[in-house]
Amino acid sequence: MSIDTFQPSAAYSLGVELELQIIDPLGRDLIPRSAALLQRMAAQTIPGRVTHEITASMLELCTGVCRSHAEVQAQLLQIRDALAACAEAEGVALSGGGTHPFQQWTQRQIIDEPRYQALATLYGYLSKQFTVFGQHVHVGCTGPDQALQLLHGLSRFVPHLIALAASSPYVQGEDSAFHSARSNVVSAFPLSGHAPFILHWDAFCDHVARMQRTGIVQGMKDFYWDIRPKPEYGTVEVRVMDTPLQVDKAAALAGLVQSLSLWLLEDRPFQPQADDYLFYAYNRFQASRFGLDAVCVDPGSQQPLRLREAIPALLTQLQPHAHALGAEAALAWLRADLAGGVNDADWLRARRADGASLPDLVGLGCQRWLH
Repeated sequence: MSIDTFQPSAAYSLGVELELQIIDPLGRDLIPRSAALLQRMAAQTIPGRVTHEITASMLELCTGVCRSHAEVQAQLLQIRDALAACAEAEGVALSGGGTHPFQQWTQRQIIDEPRYQALATLYGYLSKQFTVFGQHVHVGCTGPDQALQLLHGLSRFVPHLIALAASSPYVQGEDSAFHSARSNVVSAFPLSGHAPFILHWDAFCDHVARMQRTGIVQGMKDFYWDIRPKPEYGTVEVRVMDTPLQVDKAAALAGLVQSLSLWLLEDRPFQPQADDYLFYAYNRFQASRFGLDAVCVDPGSQQPLRLREAIPALLTQLQPHAHALGAEAALAWLRADLAGGVNDADWLRARRADGASLPDLVGLGCQRWLH
């Protein structure tokens, strides 16, 4: 399908992708067994699919097209359970989390598929360092200009989503001092960051065509933007979140993104503008570094925005929209989680402070993924 063709989809429909760690239950390092797990999964009947990712110690779990938070949750649980049974039969374990706490990137194996081998040739060692694990949420749009409006509207809430989902404090055996160290790995790629501020599809297609003529990209998959349109699906894809440690949290975050989308497109609380991106890199850093304790700059008022206060207020603002979508349970889950005062990165650090070793943390993550 040409980039010029945006395939409309049902408004506010959802699709969720979760990148998962494949764990050796003995040493609790990553283990390259994705091909064996996919072979076992071929015999399973599931909604959605499970696919390879760039290195052989990763898998991507994908729902089908869903209408509601409840449907996302049900599909994620069904796929998780089937995949967990295959993992047990294969003698491996699975975990969420944005990074593995002590794996060494030099030991990773690039999948033997043309696209991934081409990426390895282009990006060198960055390709193996891309063994990090994120959650992507697709939101259906009825037209391309609506998709661009939503893309830029959602950009103001990138810090909120990063802080809520952050689950990657440890890298290469060290505490990174970040809540989402995964974000730094993604930022190393030259086509990462935010999409250009373009609100009309024809102009956006012209921009992509120029990039294609230079040979920099072949299509949309070559852009690693935090939020990008997916014209072949008719969606906007939000890509800033670490994979949570729990399926229920992943489903709740999808319900939040869906509720945000309805609010942004139906109520139009603000008009996206180029100046929204003046503070984008700083706000993204703050959320990645400090999680819920981040102090960002509100793009509208240009005043300090404390995420620990702003996120509960946002959930209250979105309550009517969540009700309209049947996503009230998603916001309630996040509200209850926030009442504990910690995200997954905080939870991992607390277990470490209690005396857990880094292999112990991996084991705890595997247990948490199953509950």
